[in-house]
Amino acid sequence: MAAERSGDGQAAEQTFRPLESDDLATRIAGQIVEAIGDGRLRPGEKVTELRLSKEMGTSRAPVREALRLLESQGLIVSHPRRGFFVHSYDTGELEEIYDLRMCLELHAAERALERLIPADVDRLEAQVQLMYRLGRAGAAQEQVAADYAFHRMVCEIGGNERIVKIFDTLATEMRSGIALIGSLYDDPVRIAETHDPIVAALRNRDAAELRRRLTAHIADAQKQVVKLFEKARGPAAARE
Repeated sequence: MAAERSGDGQAAEQTFRPLESDDLATRIAGQIVEAIGDGRLRPGEKVTELRLSKEMGTSRAPVREALRLLESQGLIVSHPRRGFFVHSYDTGELEEIYDLRMCLELHAAERALERLIPADVDRLEAQVQLMYRLGRAGAAQEQVAADYAFHRMVCEIGGNERIVKIFDTLATEMRSGIALIGSLYDDPVRIAETHDPIVAALRNRDAAELRRRLTAHIADAQKQVVKLFEKARGPAAARE
């Protein structure tokens, strides 16, 4: 830990380390991603450097750097003389995202079966029970986050860190699309119920059943999201 001289010439321990600009930009980007994921920043919404710098207590330079970083990841778009906006996905993009998700999760699930231990299944079952509780409480945003946490756990159990990183990016993009819709199912408990067969297949180590259940689960989510997105996208497009 670095030290500096106190008033009496003695070396004083420095409590904090200076923040590098890269660290600050990454932290700002993390907050923006979180706001997109939980719907506080909506698809198509303008994101101003001034607003972010004021609310986060920073200069505009690291905010701009963070926005450029997210632009390279496809979450933010910029328009000349208009500024930065949250990427507003279209139907084709959402279908591509879910197509990639299907490939990614089916592979991760197969790997997870090879490494699975009883504690992993218990942890997944506990996550489903959390989804039930959040659904009954009407905590929609928290339930969506818990849903993606379940699928991330499956990827983690598979043991490929790069798959987990790609899933995190996809999850933010999917949640951004769902944020425009507002909700996925009329009955929030239904979200939890759709995960029960997946846990059962994992517990029974039934590879064929796991593939069948997971394929049906993701395909149903894709169908619901695209249908509701198209319905909600009409008024949103008019506003933009």
